[in-house]
Amino acid sequence: MSRPNPAAENRILPNAERRYRVTRADLPLSCPTPAMMLWNSHPKVYLPIDQQGGHAQCSYCGAEYELID
Repeated sequence: MSRPNPAAENRILPNAERRYRVTRADLPLSCPTPAMMLWNSHPKVYLPIDQQGGHAQCSYCGAEYELID
């Protein structure tokens, strides 16, 4: 019998949404983010959102990220 993993309960499903809003506390930004479950996602890539006018798009899954202050 497996026990529930409380740490996994708060994880975001990767590639479940097309747009994500992030803050400066989330930098450096990677896709998938540390809050996402990694077992069913693509390799981690870092996105230079702060150098691209506050917007970035993942080349693997197409997810769009917006930097908010």
